[in-house]
Amino acid sequence: MNDRAFIAALRLVPKNALSRVVGAATRLPLPGPVGPALMNAFARRYRIDLSECGDLQGFATFGQFFARPLRPGLRPVAPGDDVVVSPVDALVSEAGVAEGGRLVQAKGIDYTASALVGDERVGARLEGGRYATLYLSPRDYHRIHFPLPGRILGWRYVPGKLWPVNAASVKNVPGLFTVNERLVTLLDSPLGLVAIVAVGATVVGRVRASYDPEVPVTNLAGAGAQARDYATPVPVAKGQELGAFEMGSTVILLFEPGRVAFAPGLVPGARVRVGEAIGGRAV
Repeated sequence: MNDRAFIAALRLVPKNALSRVVGAATRLPLPGPVGPALMNAFARRYRIDLSECGDLQGFATFGQFFARPLRPGLRPVAPGDDVVVSPVDALVSEAGVAEGGRLVQAKGIDYTASALVGDERVGARLEGGRYATLYLSPRDYHRIHFPLPGRILGWRYVPGKLWPVNAASVKNVPGLFTVNERLVTLLDSPLGLVAIVAVGATVVGRVRASYDPEVPVTNLAGAGAQARDYATPVPVAKGQELGAFEMGSTVILLFEPGRVAFAPGLVPGARVRVGEAIGGRAV
């Protein structure tokens, strides 16, 4: 099946409902030896290094395994308040400058920062700034961390579709990242405003924030758009956990113009890991 036929077929699939059903199944307790056997099979299929997460007997559900924590010390965080680190283990899909407030999705397809974050005022502040699109595959560690220290100013929950974020969809679904469901966390950092956008996808639509229990868990039936700006911003450390994909997708970072320069190696196709330096203060 070619990419266009794949996308046409997916238009007929109730992607959000399917994702909720699969998500619910991943949260069911797994009896006896079934859990470790399933997790080991998944790890073999996607070449996951199980030595990073410890004993599989500690995971009661497949969802817990998918959003597994790492053993302490495995992802050292590059020091420096003005050093940007990767928030996730991922593949770089795109990295560049949001000229005119537009971010590249794929060749011939772009979208606006305002549409992505669901807020015209915030989008205007990010116009002309650096951005990086980071794709998490099934093999990756699926927790999200803060790329800089600072204070959480607020968040935006934007309900939407749950298209896959694989290469076929990225190349053929216009505005994919603005169509899919997402959670936007707004951080006031030493390098200015940072938007950290967690984008859901088919089967992997559930995102849970760690910094505030009032932040809605994504992919809930009937949930509407929500937003909050904190009267007292929430302080966080660089590398602190922001949240987790309970079945995972894509994270997009956006920065204010003129504040950040990316490392030369942050290019499409590069792999990054949590805590690794990916940029710093623009000179």
